Amino acid sequence: MTAPTAIRRLNAADADFARHLDHLLSWESVSDDAVNQRVLDIIKAVRERGDAALVEFTQRFDGVEAKVIDDLILDRARLELALTRITPVQREALEKAANRVRVYHERQKQDSWQYTEADGTVLGQKVTPLDRAGLYVPGGKASYPSSVLMNAIPAKVAGVSEVVMVVPTPRGEVNELVLAAACIAGVDRVFTVGGAQAVAALAYGTESVPQVDKIVGPGNIYVATAKRHVFGQVGIDMIAGPSEILVVCDGQTDPDWIAMDLFSQAEHDEDAQAILVSPDAEFLDRVAASIAKLLPTMERAEIINTSINGRGALIQVRDMQQAIEVANRIAPEHLELSVADPQAWLGQIRHAGAIFMGRHTSEALGDYCAGPNHVLPTSGTARFSSPLGVYDFQKRSSIIFCSEQGASELGRTASVLARGESLTAHARSAEYRIVDDQDQGQ
Repeated sequence: MTAPTAIRRLNAADADFARHLDHLLSWESVSDDAVNQRVLDIIKAVRERGDAALVEFTQRFDGVEAKVIDDLILDRARLELALTRITPVQREALEKAANRVRVYHERQKQDSWQYTEADGTVLGQKVTPLDRAGLYVPGGKASYPSSVLMNAIPAKVAGVSEVVMVVPTPRGEVNELVLAAACIAGVDRVFTVGGAQAVAALAYGTESVPQVDKIVGPGNIYVATAKRHVFGQVGIDMIAGPSEILVVCDGQTDPDWIAMDLFSQAEHDEDAQAILVSPDAEFLDRVAASIAKLLPTMERAEIINTSINGRGALIQVRDMQQAIEVANRIAPEHLELSVADPQAWLGQIRHAGAIFMGRHTSEALGDYCAGPNHVLPTSGTARFSSPLGVYDFQKRSSIIFCSEQGASELGRTASVLARGESLTAHARSAEYRIVDDQDQGQ
């Protein structure tokens, strides 16, 4: 392994701190013109040739010897078989995690509502689940059964009638844990296709793959680029960037714990970001020493090393108040408040995908089994985005029911505004419903 270099150190008191922080946080997708064109070609082929294109691309990109689309379909019985092929301990862990995710997301369900005004006019909102959702799951070595639970369960809690999962099986590698998770989460259909071709199939439908209303789930640059291109034809969850963790610590947590928390995100990939913010300079030194000590013990040491050295940092701040200001500036995907009284600072946190409170709450618990969703906004988008949830699989319709009196009163207001916009048909449509006060009294 390459010898680890010193992790970047920043100090908020430095005059050029803001510039260095901006540089540290900058990340751009590597979706270049060649990737874009390739994805567009794949989408076009799937739209024109349907199942035949899916079979051809799966043979070419995944090395799967499929001759017809039926070779790429897994039925419910196959998912149930996966439950018997995993260990009892694995099944118990999946079921426990699934139950916690389900209980948490049940609290997010939104109900329809209405209210009646004095004149009898009724206003409200009708909440309806999507008809069908598509779930993209990475395949092969990058297999995440936890992502199946986090994406499929909120959809089912929302009332989505059908969840369709696509998962590549490169060289025929089937991950039984992923299929078992799909079974437990209530996935209805599974197609063993991946890449941009799977996204295109879900967005436009083929002879065998049903068209969905929304596509969720992580994937590589081809999947992310395809999601960008089909957005509008279908909904998407987000275009996710690399994993991130920001730890705010008062200097009293075990430095080995903090180092491993940073590693937990750095091991995802070389572009992942792990940052520690603390007012205690000596503590930052101790964490740096823990990083150097623990890194050689990690199975994914090379990836962690590249991530830590390329995009990681230890940031010294004046005090905890400034630490919170820096946290809000970063707007991280995962924020650990590793402090004595996290509740005291919670009210000041404005931007974070998920907030992990206290010294004992590692981010890893949220990834698997705490209950809240681990699909979170990245790259600063926590400023305006939220975790994936039940609300992402529901849509809302406005309800307007006017009584005769209500239509007359609103018509007068609408008439003035419509004529002000020179939309005469709007105005006259509203004016037809206006009755004078004498008529109303009869």
